[in-house]
Amino acid sequence: NNDTEDEERLWRDLIMERVTKSADACLTAINIMTSPNMPKAVYIEDVIERVIQYTKFHLQNTLYPQYDPVYRVDPHGGGVLSSKAKRAKCSTHKQRVIVMLYNKVCDIVSSLSELLEIQLLTDTTILQV
Repeated sequence: NNDTEDEERLWRDLIMERVTKSADACLTAINIMTSPNMPKAVYIEDVIERVIQYTKFHLQNTLYPQYDPVYRVDPHGGGVLSSKAKRAKCSTHKQRVIVMLYNKVCDIVSSLSELLEIQLLTDTTILQV
């Protein structure tokens, strides 16, 4: 049983390392785009859309469930609890990696708002933001 717990912890660590590196890549791309006097060739729409997809995915599937238990899905298919009951059972302890991801996603969202002021984007991209 200890072996499966250790293996599960190692997988979780590996996944969170990849998620963190992806957040760093998104931040790097957005920071480059929001730098002063950047040429128009830097504003690659596909990169902007991927950053938005990454941000939306982790907000919906990682951060919201971590901070608000109403968004959590019970993997065992347990009984249906009301939102108040879910919040009452919630622990306020957050993993350090989750807090780091939260801060990076906040930086990404802030930089996206700067990018909207700098560069004209398509309607679909604006709606995604």
